[in-house]
Amino acid sequence: MTDREERGTAGGVRAGLDKRPADVAAMFDRVARRYDVTNTVLSGGRDAAWRRATREALGARPGQVVLDVAAGTGVSTVELAAGGVRAIACDFSQGMLRAGASRGVPMVAGDAMALPLADESVDGVVISFGLRNVADPAVALREFLRVTRPGGRLVVCEFSTPTWAPFRTVYLEYLMRLLPRIARAVSSNPEAYVYLAESIRAWPAQRALAARLQAAGWADVGWRDLTGGVVALHRGRKA
Repeated sequence: MTDREERGTAGGVRAGLDKRPADVAAMFDRVARRYDVTNTVLSGGRDAAWRRATREALGARPGQVVLDVAAGTGVSTVELAAGGVRAIACDFSQGMLRAGASRGVPMVAGDAMALPLADESVDGVVISFGLRNVADPAVALREFLRVTRPGGRLVVCEFSTPTWAPFRTVYLEYLMRLLPRIARAVSSNPEAYVYLAESIRAWPAQRALAARLQAAGWADVGWRDLTGGVVALHRGRKA
């Protein structure tokens, strides 16, 4: 079976690990309607805490401008806007942006690898659970650097590798077996969550992702594990 045929399995739409932008965007268009509730169910309700931790890691001040890349329906953007920050949602899925149009935050269609912003135009960039879906993360990380003002910060909130081996084994079993079953019950496009599990398993661990941020030009790179390493918050600063 070819990769293209796998993307159409069971009448659903999902991207392959080649992450062709059009395929990824189409997949997210299909999950937009129930995306937020599905995320809450699959994360065991931890998604809200992860959003708060991301906002705190960025540390944006009132009046600053923050770009939320791969913002989906804008739930994360609303969190970032707390306290007077001007947060802008950016996503290449028109379906996601339409689903979040009532959230009251500015939204713009755009690709992480070619952001529709001028050089040094924002005080910080956040991408939550989106870098893993970009065809070339190195290009995106350099784009984030381009649009950030000197001294500005980047925060990458992404699924990662649990640090305790027994928990890591249980987690991987959940990803590959239980998560797709739950998605079939709650998602508008359960095939997309097969891709989700595969992409998480293929994603680099914490130290390797930190090296990618450094290679893209970010300074003071570090990370903090959340939920035992299921999620990691990577951060960097533009020198």
